[in-house]
Amino acid sequence: MEDFSPHLDALLDLAFQEDVGHQDVTTDAVVPVDARADARVMAKQPMVVFGLGVLSRVFQRVDDTIWVDRHVKDGDPVGVGTAVATVKGPARGILTAERLALNLLMRLSGIATLTRAMKTGLRDHPQCRLLDTRKTTSGMRALEKAAVRAGGGTNHRTGLFDGILIKDNHIAVAGSVTEAINRARKTAHHLLKIECEVVDIQGVKDAIAAGADAILLDNMDDATTAESVKIIRAAGRAIFIEASGNMTMQRIPKVAALGVDGISVGALTHSATSVDFSLEFSVSATA
Repeated sequence: MEDFSPHLDALLDLAFQEDVGHQDVTTDAVVPVDARADARVMAKQPMVVFGLGVLSRVFQRVDDTIWVDRHVKDGDPVGVGTAVATVKGPARGILTAERLALNLLMRLSGIATLTRAMKTGLRDHPQCRLLDTRKTTSGMRALEKAAVRAGGGTNHRTGLFDGILIKDNHIAVAGSVTEAINRARKTAHHLLKIECEVVDIQGVKDAIAAGADAILLDNMDDATTAESVKIIRAAGRAIFIEASGNMTMQRIPKVAALGVDGISVGALTHSATSVDFSLEFSVSATA
């Protein structure tokens, strides 16, 4: 399956311990050992599907003889009643893995669906990226960021280790935008970009003067954002301009039209609603 996360199996181990513990007592009591089943994974609402590789891995961790046949691709839009996959094999294993497999598929498809919807606000502004954030579910960041990509979004930094993003509290401790950027520049190697969050025009000017590679315009109104973009573009060097703060589907196209390079939306991961799937069984009594 796709290697969405080097930590996926560790995540699944924790999830199975939480849900199954040492035994699925209901399935073991009710379902014969030799019972086999075919089951269809059905979409119960319109959505963008993502996580079929994860779903497959969940079933195979319970029983590696369970076979999953995918009928659509990750990133495909589907309608109500679409069978996105068929699961075949020992009924006990399928039942034990069912809830975890569907939970992950529902969560990840929900993120992809919301991302696709928000991405439509940028159709007239192809130069502007829809960015995610670090506001993800602990342990699931790689999966959730992959879901954002499937929905048409772009990933921001993965974690604290792969990009310098100076935020308001860093500035408060350092004493100023200028001092924070200067300190970062002393330790950052030449391949590591420095982005600084600012909240007003003076912060924009200070970040430019200190040599920021990217500037995050945080919670600015449209007029201040437009003025900031004008000042940054006049600086005479390439500076990535990101806007963030309470972005909605209605506001995204307005902000993109102001000329920013990217709009970051924490809601893509922290507020996406899980979509709904069901697993519909047909059973044969013996192997």
